[in-house]
Amino acid sequence: MTVADDAGTPAAGDPAFIPLIDDEPGAAPAGETWKVLVVDDDADVHHATELAMRDVAVEGRHIEFLHATSATAAHALLAANADIAVALLDVVMETPDAGLRLVRQARSELGRDALRIILRTGQPGYAPELETVRSCDINDYRTKSELTRVRLFTSLTAAIRSYRQILALQQTRRGLEIVVQASTELSKLHGLQRFAEGVIVQLCALLDIRREGLVCAQAAAPGDDTASVIAAAGGYAGLMHRPLHEVDVPHVRQALERCLAAGASQFEPELALYFASSGGRVMAAYVDAPPLGGLERHLLEVFCASLSVGFENVLLYNQLEELAYLDPLLHIPNRNRFIELIDTQLRDPAGVTMAVVDVDDFAGINETLGHGFGDALLRALGTRLGEHLGPGVVMARVAADSFGLLGPEAVVNPQQLTAALAAPLWVQGQSLRVSATSGLVRLGTASPQGTELLKDAHIALKQAKERHRGAAHYFTAAMGTEARERMRLLRGLREAFEARRLFVVYQPLVSLADGRTLGTEALLRWRTDEGRFVPPDQFIPLAEQSRLIVPIGEFVLRTACHQLRRLHDQGHGSLRMAVNVSQAQFRDPGFTDMLARSLRETGVEAHCVELEITESMAAEDYELMMSVLAEVRRTGVSVAIDDFGTGFSSLSLLRQLGADRLKIDRAFVHEIGQGAQRGTIARMVIELGRGLDMQVIAEGVETEGQRDALRELGCHEAQGYLYARPMPAEQLEAWLQGARQPPQAT
Repeated sequence: MTVADDAGTPAAGDPAFIPLIDDEPGAAPAGETWKVLVVDDDADVHHATELAMRDVAVEGRHIEFLHATSATAAHALLAANADIAVALLDVVMETPDAGLRLVRQARSELGRDALRIILRTGQPGYAPELETVRSCDINDYRTKSELTRVRLFTSLTAAIRSYRQILALQQTRRGLEIVVQASTELSKLHGLQRFAEGVIVQLCALLDIRREGLVCAQAAAPGDDTASVIAAAGGYAGLMHRPLHEVDVPHVRQALERCLAAGASQFEPELALYFASSGGRVMAAYVDAPPLGGLERHLLEVFCASLSVGFENVLLYNQLEELAYLDPLLHIPNRNRFIELIDTQLRDPAGVTMAVVDVDDFAGINETLGHGFGDALLRALGTRLGEHLGPGVVMARVAADSFGLLGPEAVVNPQQLTAALAAPLWVQGQSLRVSATSGLVRLGTASPQGTELLKDAHIALKQAKERHRGAAHYFTAAMGTEARERMRLLRGLREAFEARRLFVVYQPLVSLADGRTLGTEALLRWRTDEGRFVPPDQFIPLAEQSRLIVPIGEFVLRTACHQLRRLHDQGHGSLRMAVNVSQAQFRDPGFTDMLARSLRETGVEAHCVELEITESMAAEDYELMMSVLAEVRRTGVSVAIDDFGTGFSSLSLLRQLGADRLKIDRAFVHEIGQGAQRGTIARMVIELGRGLDMQVIAEGVETEGQRDALRELGCHEAQGYLYARPMPAEQLEAWLQGARQPPQAT
């Protein structure tokens, strides 16, 4: 083609004339151009195109022409230059449809969606306009004869504007995709430092810059002068963990301070982005980036708004993590975190000991001096342990009054723990000497998980408390075996109760004066699936410790009342039923209601039911015992003191309890007749009971000599193998009818 339709130079009035005052020389930056690819097999077309657009600027930039004389050469240039804005493309070159094939290759093969293609042809017959526009992804169609200088300029300007807009849209889409991806990725980061590091990574991707020159500072509130650097990259990596006022790079420090003080992102003179949470915590990120355009600023604003939500989520996660792993009073690891630390230490357990230190009588201190004093005591004790044991020992609060310690065996040992508490503690202006009992476990390669090790330490702690408060005991395999056996037994007891493998047997109570049967005592038995009997002295204490005794006790009482009702209906109307009751049952708020309900539902007279308690129950919790006993007496049920003399006997307490009967423990009965001084305690108990106007019952009577001696001493009733072994209900009924069949050993 030629520059104009005629060979002459266009005059000023000619519409083909382009006045160059539209873009003054030097108006476009020297380094920025629009690349335009001219594809034509006619050299004159290349020359004319460059001549027509010489010194013309479009959208603030000059045009840089690339030339190709074939579709093959053009394909290579397109592949090598991703930033070509416009292609002026001939149709007929090495083949009649070479230009059209290049269009398809540019779009589908090279992915040049933003490239604007102006098809120029000197032979319209080879590419009819309507069909070509319909079938090919081109942006303009011109014949060479009509493409004058003016029309060439307008076509290129329109194409370049379109190209720039498409690039902006693509950049916006890419930026938004990065923002969405950043939000997704950062939502997976739960630590504040990791979140800040993630912000750096995502900012680099968004701005398409290297991971250099980025700093994140975090503060408690806008303008807070205690802000510190929590993430940094590149040449600023050495600023990590520094307070912001100590950052020795002035422009970085000032940019972050301006951002935090303003409470908003700053784009000039340096770029500093602002992230805020509804809780008042804020973060600023300094970015060493080149000057930004409006689009980049807009994307960064969207980025900040999106990531502020993630920042708030991270802060919330940190708060939840503190609640889950940090003790709120002492600000040290709690039980959960301590277990994790033990598990971590198990990777290298050599020479490491774990201890649980329990403050003796802490509940009494709280009750006497108040919870505020108790909290202050824990703080003082934590400080003392930390100072004495040193930074190499991990300390945690594993229970209300217990500390967990994990460290070298040379430091965590009984001697060091004793030395730590040798001097009194200073608590709220008072000097207080504190005693603590400890259980210790040595870690080893075969050690179980942290949870199990902590259990082992508590087992050792329990052993130490039982033997001597203030002592420290190491866990042994024997302790573990015993504890596991107790747990196995307790688990079996639960299963047996649920499967109704527990049952009640009865042992008659006989008058020593005339041999009449006055009543019977209900006793609980447990027979395993294999037919083996588990001794009551093994499973009853476990039931009491686990509070399983409450439902079991109700089962025994109701079963005994039903059986008593049956015996009364069979003509034994004067019989009474004795049922043992534990302290755990007495402490249950619903005990007396359950007692009254059992009497009402079975129709048993209250005076025919007797509850047996031990003297130790009253000694341990006197006020509760007296309150519950008063409610029991209001129902009409009588009370007996069981195993009298085996605990700390108090005559004053015995008088205040006002029990109806006193039972002599079998150990004192067995002493009768074994020597001159034997039987003295039994005699004293009988005299005491008679002096308090109480009926006295002897347990474990096995010989006629014991029976005769007890009768002579004035004992009223007896029970034991001499009369009958404990027996199931059907055998008891037969025994009462006079059959007296020898019962099975139970």
